Amino acid sequence: MKTDKKIKQFAKKLVELSKDEGALKSERVDEVLAGIRQSKYRQPLRLTKAYLFQIRRELARQTARVASPSPLSADAIASLESNLSARYNRPIKAVSQEDPSLIAGLRVRVGDDLYDASLAGRLERLANSVR
Repeated sequence: MKTDKKIKQFAKKLVELSKDEGALKSERVDEVLAGIRQSKYRQPLRLTKAYLFQIRRELARQTARVASPSPLSADAIASLESNLSARYNRPIKAVSQEDPSLIAGLRVRVGDDLYDASLAGRLERLANSVR
């Protein structure tokens, strides 16, 4: 158990080394992975898996998945990116996808946070409150 905790902490530190101005950079990730491969670390596979897990978490924290019933304009996406970056105090990249089931509005997921301003979400919450 103690070893797993140390590996997780070390993987988090490696993720911090993989960032440039608060955002992950593929060149730095490649350098960290090359360093793990070349190191004499006892458990390189476990460390690589922990690092991959932390990288995925960090990518989710830096990406806003925006679902809308129709395509969003480039201006709307840029506005969302700037507002979310200011809110989270880190760079956020918005990725838009169409979801006709939302009827109207938006659903935005940043990491573990979900902002549901869709008509489908409101109807679902209303139906749950009536039960």
